[in-house]
Amino acid sequence: MSRPPMSEHIEPMYSKVIATLYPVMQRITVREWTGMENIPATGGFVVASNHTSNMDHFPLAHFLVDAGRAPHYLAKSSLFKPPGVKQIMWGTGQIPVYRGTTKATSALSAAEEALERGACVCVYPEGTITREPDFWPMVGKSGAARLALETGVPLIPMAMWGTRDIMWPYKDKLPRIWPPKKVSVSAGPAVDLDDLRGGPVDGKSLRVATDRLMEDITGLLEGIRGAKAPDHRFDPRTEKAARGHGEGRAR
Repeated sequence: MSRPPMSEHIEPMYSKVIATLYPVMQRITVREWTGMENIPATGGFVVASNHTSNMDHFPLAHFLVDAGRAPHYLAKSSLFKPPGVKQIMWGTGQIPVYRGTTKATSALSAAEEALERGACVCVYPEGTITREPDFWPMVGKSGAARLALETGVPLIPMAMWGTRDIMWPYKDKLPRIWPPKKVSVSAGPAVDLDDLRGGPVDGKSLRVATDRLMEDITGLLEGIRGAKAPDHRFDPRTEKAARGHGEGRAR
């Protein structure tokens, strides 16, 4: 099956990567896509998704490419160093994040520039693969909300489920690609930020926007899983994940 046409101009390297990976993803996943109508056809926007596996990037990108948009991820800077991978990351317009350095804020500036050019910028607001024992979303960090409020672009919540069956977090080093695994991805309407736009982008507004985002992501995931998330959202800063996190749970 050939991929749908893109609704935006993308880097030549990106076209080559999509042409290579698209048929692979078609073969190794059984896809359940919902909410694609919520992906803007044009203009910049921020996508914010839950994060349960190192495999998440590929189905998320697959969904967005099916919607005609090319994702640009905020990715840790170490991915921009290995030969071959480095050329792909830079050549497809991905955005390095220099954690714990004086360059850390440059990622947001680069993301804002990409959004102003009309790009789709993808963020995992939890900042890492969830440590919640049953893989529900944790508390979110404010980067995605900040980008949306400072640039005025839509903030689209998304949820994924099933990627752990391809690559179990903190355990699998290589993906298990056969037989094909069911992967569900759902996009919701843009987070309602109208009452926060035009006001100061400060700690209060970022907390409110981030809480709304995480509520929307969690609601989408509840719909996919057919289960209710815990009332209390897991915070890794104040709680410790159960020993043996994820072993045999919520599979």
